[in-house]
Amino acid sequence: MPRYKLVIEYDGGPFSGWQRQADQPTVQGAIEAAVTRFSGEDARLTCAGRTDTGVHAIHQVAHLDLTKDWRTDTVRDAINAHLRPHPVALLSAEIVPPSFNARHSAIRRHYRYRILNRRSPAALTRAHVWQVHWPLDPEAMHRAAQRLVGLHDFSAFRAAECQANSPVRTLERLDVARATMALHEEIVVTTCARSFLHHQVRAMVGTLMLAGCGRLSADDVADILESREKRRCGPLAPAAGLTFVGVDYA
Repeated sequence: MPRYKLVIEYDGGPFSGWQRQADQPTVQGAIEAAVTRFSGEDARLTCAGRTDTGVHAIHQVAHLDLTKDWRTDTVRDAINAHLRPHPVALLSAEIVPPSFNARHSAIRRHYRYRILNRRSPAALTRAHVWQVHWPLDPEAMHRAAQRLVGLHDFSAFRAAECQANSPVRTLERLDVARATMALHEEIVVTTCARSFLHHQVRAMVGTLMLAGCGRLSADDVADILESREKRRCGPLAPAAGLTFVGVDYA
């Protein structure tokens, strides 16, 4: 039984997240339905990182097992044909060893968060950014972000419903910079870690936004982290600005 590694792109706006639900449209549900229509098999996908409602992906990775040894381009093109008109696309499919697991074999996951920082409303990107109308200082946000890098207890940035066994994570990177395009009106937050807690990235971005408008200092952000108290962190940044951008394997 061959195992296929799939690289997937999707707009999370119409979906209630990645994970299959009986009564809600999800990315996993849409792809699995397309696989069934193409192959006749009731296959199940495992992904590298399950995204929440409204979160996008440009390089999600998943695997599935099929009984028949299909050509990889056939798998890609046939599933894409059955995915229409959903905003989901398979970018590639390849056969991998049975030991490969999209989730457990991953050693690093990458996310990007986009903030549109201007007064005028977004006409083209509103479904993919968080628009903040008041001025933000990306340098101040970056200085505060560095206080979160490393091995820490991230309880202050964890969703109440998070099911992770431990709030301790190693944040390898958290950078904030003004984009070099779009008249410098976008501020981009990039981060990576082996794994993240539920809502961790969006909670960190909301807190860094407060640092960007002068309501918090870098020391304040460090104090919030040390406090382990969720009530002290900033607002949860909207899901629309968050994109899963990649995953690394050994």
